[in-house]
Amino acid sequence: MDYGIFIPPVADSWKLVKRAEELGFARAWFYDTQMLNTELFVIMAASAMQTSRIRLASGVMIPSNRIAPVAASGLASLNALAPGRIDWGLGTGFTGRRTMGLRGIKQAELEEYVRVVQGLLRGETVEWQGEGKPHKVRFLDPDSGAHNLKDPISTHISAFGPKGRRLVARLGAGWITSVNSPATGRVVMDDMLGAWRETGREPSSLHATAIIAGCALRDGEPYDSPRVKAQVGPNSTIVLHSAAEADDFGSHQRWPLPEHILPLVERYRAVYKTYEPADARYLTNHRGHLMYLRPEEDELCTAELIRGNTWTAPKEELRERIREMPKLGFSHFGINMGWGHPERLEEWADVIAGV
Repeated sequence: MDYGIFIPPVADSWKLVKRAEELGFARAWFYDTQMLNTELFVIMAASAMQTSRIRLASGVMIPSNRIAPVAASGLASLNALAPGRIDWGLGTGFTGRRTMGLRGIKQAELEEYVRVVQGLLRGETVEWQGEGKPHKVRFLDPDSGAHNLKDPISTHISAFGPKGRRLVARLGAGWITSVNSPATGRVVMDDMLGAWRETGREPSSLHATAIIAGCALRDGEPYDSPRVKAQVGPNSTIVLHSAAEADDFGSHQRWPLPEHILPLVERYRAVYKTYEPADARYLTNHRGHLMYLRPEEDELCTAELIRGNTWTAPKEELRERIREMPKLGFSHFGINMGWGHPERLEEWADVIAGV
């Protein structure tokens, strides 16, 4: 198993990626959250120019943000800047679409998008639906140096539910999922491997990425210390954001909410109803997503919420958890780095060094 970082990118996030490469991390994944973060291909290009070994991945691209030929061109262009170091992660969309008042796209749309982009990256002429009718498209001058179609670009799909996992298996793609603990990792991996076998694939051929968020506690440090809340509070409160807007966007929760979280959800719903404009509360609800705690969230970000929703623990306990992940079948362990706390990279590098 190797290790990577997930980043909500800003203009200078390439500095974090460069340091991650120096520390031996295998991949850097970049969010595609256009109304909060730096544009995906811009930050990937900047990182490509400042590194030489680390793999660079969209983590994850939202199909509706770019038509398929543009996505294929962007990936192939990056592959020309960083030959053989580009990975394509994509999903149906959560915050990137909700920041614009939209639900996630349908899985059938994602599957069609994959077909077109993969075909173009193989140098094929493919039929693409544009403005209501089919059109044949292909790269017209692949040897000009603008695009690299020779080095393969692997596909990884973010899937948190059973239907998504079966789409991953059908396409034979890499799998990206969020894992709160080795116990939840075991449950979702068992289902994924079942879907993988149903398609006749060997379990060993599955490339599974576990995304986690967490903070390495110092001796005697409480789970809700200011330092811990600053680092992982934004990850902990996602469950509140999602629950508050479930009526508008549908539920994103794959597990029953623990009893201790329900009062926090109700308190946050009351806060959510104060956001203006009333017909676009998502504009405030997703401000700072996976980046920082807003003032009205701070008191709701309790030690219990952090402990139950992140990998926050003392270093040796974190190492014990990490050791379980390859035994379950995970190939790659991706750590959310957040925003504004570059020291997290060094802290996690120290955790990993002891695994």
